[in-house]
Amino acid sequence: MHDRLHTRFGFACAVFACVVGTAVTTSAQAQRPGNEQTPDKLVINSAEVPFDVVVRDRKGRSIKDLKPSDFEVYEDGVRQEINSFQLVSHTNVIDAKSSTDRSNNQKPANDSGSATRTQNRAEPPSVSAIALVFDRLSPGARARATQAALSYLGESVSKSELFGVFLTDLSVLVLQPFTDDRQLVRLGIEKAGSYSPSLYASTNEEARVKRKELTDAVLLDQNRSTGLEGSANPALRSPALAMAQMELHILERSEEDQRDQLGDASTRGLLLIASSLRPIPGRKAVIFFSEGLILPPSVMETLRAIINAANRNNVSFYTVDAAGLRVESKTTETNLEIASRSGRRMAQLGSNADPTGPMTKGLERNEDLLRLNPDSGLGQLANETGGFLITDSNDLKSRLRQVDEDLHTYYLMSYSSKNQNYDGHFRRIEVKLKRSDLIVQSRKGYYAIKGTFASPVLAYEPPALAALDRAPSVNAFPFYVGGFSFPERQRLGLAPVLVDVPLSAFTFHVDQQKQLYDTDFCIVALLKDHAGQVVKKLSSQYRLTGPLDKIEEAKLGRVLFYRQVDLAPGRYTLETIAYDAPTGRASVRTGTIEVSASDEGKLRLSDVIILKRAEPANVANEKQSNPFHVDNMIVSPNLGEPIPRSLKQVPFFFTVYTTPGSSTQPKLTIELRQQGRTLVQIPADLPKVDTLGRIQYLAGVPLEKIPPGSYELRITVNDETTSVARSGYFTIQD
Repeated sequence: MHDRLHTRFGFACAVFACVVGTAVTTSAQAQRPGNEQTPDKLVINSAEVPFDVVVRDRKGRSIKDLKPSDFEVYEDGVRQEINSFQLVSHTNVIDAKSSTDRSNNQKPANDSGSATRTQNRAEPPSVSAIALVFDRLSPGARARATQAALSYLGESVSKSELFGVFLTDLSVLVLQPFTDDRQLVRLGIEKAGSYSPSLYASTNEEARVKRKELTDAVLLDQNRSTGLEGSANPALRSPALAMAQMELHILERSEEDQRDQLGDASTRGLLLIASSLRPIPGRKAVIFFSEGLILPPSVMETLRAIINAANRNNVSFYTVDAAGLRVESKTTETNLEIASRSGRRMAQLGSNADPTGPMTKGLERNEDLLRLNPDSGLGQLANETGGFLITDSNDLKSRLRQVDEDLHTYYLMSYSSKNQNYDGHFRRIEVKLKRSDLIVQSRKGYYAIKGTFASPVLAYEPPALAALDRAPSVNAFPFYVGGFSFPERQRLGLAPVLVDVPLSAFTFHVDQQKQLYDTDFCIVALLKDHAGQVVKKLSSQYRLTGPLDKIEEAKLGRVLFYRQVDLAPGRYTLETIAYDAPTGRASVRTGTIEVSASDEGKLRLSDVIILKRAEPANVANEKQSNPFHVDNMIVSPNLGEPIPRSLKQVPFFFTVYTTPGSSTQPKLTIELRQQGRTLVQIPADLPKVDTLGRIQYLAGVPLEKIPPGSYELRITVNDETTSVARSGYFTIQD
């Protein structure tokens, strides 16, 4: 423990040493588990998989006379039985099956002979919300998209639908929240048309020039000599070529960084929008105006999360290439990049300049290069969520009319999955028709997890969330979890959540060729209210890498997951999963957080925190609102680990929030209890109030006369009007 922490312990240690030895018996007693984390499991009833299907003929006309027996639905290649079936249109709801049955007086049934529910509703489930989303657009594309959106707004069939207008720049900008006021929506669209976003300036063309310069130098040297001597080759030692190599590296890295940054911004914005539509009932849609969705490898998991969120929340994406008709082919950039990189690699392989490595070295971006085609990402997003892509057209208005028809004419059906193993993996849905002359649009799948969550489900989370449903509860390795309440001024519900996991719990993959190690694991924490509903989902993915000769040192480290949430008063269950992706091994821990109803005008007290260590606070820490920041230190909680007697004392910490304007110093009482019986009770003095109206109290309980066992440390503070008490728990072992 840091020296300053020992100094602050002095006061309480001296007081406790006088009385604790005579109050604590040495007889064996039953131990309270205190802050111990125990596994638990989540059980949620399985539900049907709802989805909608749009069917058109080859001329683009909607087909409205199909029956359940015309459809075949497959999940991961296994045929499913359709449970319910309904045609929804903007004019009326047509029960396709029952209209046929009236003539032959037969009970509706699917191909397997089991009953299929058909529905007649006074009011059909129509589109309830449409998000108009504008990506970073060039001036010409911005004008084209704005005019198309205004035209769509004026021609939309239903006048009662909600519209929202958004822009995905480096963050999501809400230009108009959802409303049925068409004039406000129009103003939002006009704002999008006048907004100048952060545009993407590609460095690919400059990089190709440098790459050709280096390639030509290697080829020229091959013509001048029978062999090269690696770095001894004069052509490769040229200062100009060395500079060109450095510039090429900078240009390639700049391109990759820009694509990572802008792709992440766009996809996370779309994920947020798709997830925010979940509470709105009915069918929803996102019309996304873009010149090409940037999809580097680093954001492909987020794209999958968007598709999952859209499919679970009944949202279809209709993507629009706002660039219109292009002068050059959309594959030109892809072809130029592949040719440039291939030419350079072939030249290297023909010399001794770089004889090692595979032939494809330097072409690792090939998959990413294929996505330079603007239709690639936009088409995938639309296709897998039941929408379609509008591209190669300067007349966006007429194509958007088809979007409006799509949204208001579709088949609504559902099935109960035959696979009840909710393992978190992505399940693909395929809808087939017995008629080959028709075209089907439908959602393409979902993550196999149960329940709903208060925030988007990211691509790395489903396997971890599925671990909550395993029976018996998984417990592959130890780790510790804690949640605490700090009723600070203007943040009465502040609740930090901490998870402490040893790195040795996870798989370290070794790459002998590159002499590197890497890991892939995640931590997911769910906060549930008294009804078992998830009110907060917190998570982080860890892909750590380092030199192979440091692997044993790395395994000795620990991961400290830290998040702050704001909660309403109440008692919350904290369920936490640590998940190792390569092996599927996981552990689950369950704890609680209690947030008391507080009043800023009255005395308040944080939880009592048993401490593990203290470290000097750096500049970054000092700028953060961190309730564990005490003077110039950051203190770290003990999350339930037993405390060895060799430490000599149990450090603890709490914060008192005083009554504004009060001149009375609060009084403090410290109790040491075991099994509900008070062993020691002493009064103590509190330090002075700081400029924020807080009293941060740091002290320690001496251990020399306390036998092994589990204990409660109860803190009570009071002023002239209020008395509040909180407890912390710890276990001592020899």
